[in-house]
Amino acid sequence: MLLSTLELKKELQNPNLVIIDSRSFKDYSAGHIPGAVNLDLFAYHWFDTTPQGMQIFNEQTRQLFSYVGITTKKKVVFYDDVSGMLAARGVWMLMYLSHKDVYMLDGGLKKWQKDGFELQTQTNGFSPANFDGKPNPEIFADYTFVKQNIGKAVLVDARTKEEFNGAVIRGARRGHIPSAINVDYTANISENGTIKDDSQLSELYKIPKDAQIITYCQGAYRAANSFLVLRKLGYTKIKVYLGSWGEWSNRSELPVE
Repeated sequence: MLLSTLELKKELQNPNLVIIDSRSFKDYSAGHIPGAVNLDLFAYHWFDTTPQGMQIFNEQTRQLFSYVGITTKKKVVFYDDVSGMLAARGVWMLMYLSHKDVYMLDGGLKKWQKDGFELQTQTNGFSPANFDGKPNPEIFADYTFVKQNIGKAVLVDARTKEEFNGAVIRGARRGHIPSAINVDYTANISENGTIKDDSQLSELYKIPKDAQIITYCQGAYRAANSFLVLRKLGYTKIKVYLGSWGEWSNRSELPVE
């Protein structure tokens, strides 16, 4: 699910390629990869994983991806400043809707520029299509599933240590989901902005390979980055808790440590 800058450079003329700059429009306007369209993914938090909430999320996400021109035949590449949380969130969202040919640009725009590849400043318009992806429950967790699997699954909290231990409060309550382990997602990323190699990542995630894993953070952006990293390491049973702490902390009936 990681694509190198050189691999992307070779594909820029591919008519079935959709490149999505997942940063803010301000950052996009300052310079982006030629042909990229802008979709600021930070606007799409989702804190309602009830069945009704997910029905709306699914429909909204399909419309979003239709608008930017994604179909089953398209190869999609998301990028960020580095191998960050916004691009990872885009990859997970498309995978959740069962799209196979999707990647994160490893190293993001930082690596692209370091490698000497050109930037573009003109805005590229969308070419809307009809995207009708079906949800894949294998990589998604709602709050009910998380609650039922406390003590059974390995919960990976991708937030900062301060959020995890309650020193920083970003919800109705402080702390974390019971039994969770804390691996700040920034530890996944090397100094040059790429994802660390497997030997370095294995030191962070000492989890049995057959474990059911659930990643979460505040709004499932950092958790999506951890999801991609764990997939890279060969883990196969990984779900992202979409509602994350933004939902969990505000549901007073759910347990907190």
